[in-house]
Amino acid sequence: MVVDELAPGLWRWTAPHPGWEANPEPEGPADWPREVGCVYYEARDAVVLIDPLLPQERARFLEALDRDVERLGLPVAILLTVSWHERSAAELVARYGAGRAAPDGVVELPIPSAEETAYWLSAHHTLVPGDALIGDGHGNVRLCPESWLPDGTTCSELRAELDPLLDLPVERILLSHGEPALADGHSALAAALDVTPR
Repeated sequence: MVVDELAPGLWRWTAPHPGWEANPEPEGPADWPREVGCVYYEARDAVVLIDPLLPQERARFLEALDRDVERLGLPVAILLTVSWHERSAAELVARYGAGRAAPDGVVELPIPSAEETAYWLSAHHTLVPGDALIGDGHGNVRLCPESWLPDGTTCSELRAELDPLLDLPVERILLSHGEPALADGHSALAAALDVTPR
């Protein structure tokens, strides 16, 4: 388990996904790293967990999470970028009586072509996508393989839907699959969309 504090009240952790395949077809639907990223964010009126997956050290992780929730005295919100990232969400909803609505300070950004909702954490200029943007294995951000998109959807359509995100002052992109962009996220996003930064 790797847990990194990225800013006050903003953490990212990784955990091995139980559905990971060791030798997937390159660019195929299962071509993603074993470790997947999850986000903890202390919004003004809620503790927010995005795409949570409990790590193998679950008891220690839950003890720390319990302490944070108790310390803040806030309700918990569980947000999913895509429906298939349910992961440990149901267990955590039951544990904390969590809601599923985005609280103030978390903006939903629908990406219909990927059947996805990205989240914008405005206080930290941080973008949290689901599967539409992934790491390229070399420290950069790229579009997901076209095989990940719904039948009949192209990466060109996805690129067009993601283009308005360049109007945001993105500093970080916290990816589910691959290493996050922790600085100059706007340039990383522009490179992924193959456009000139604006």
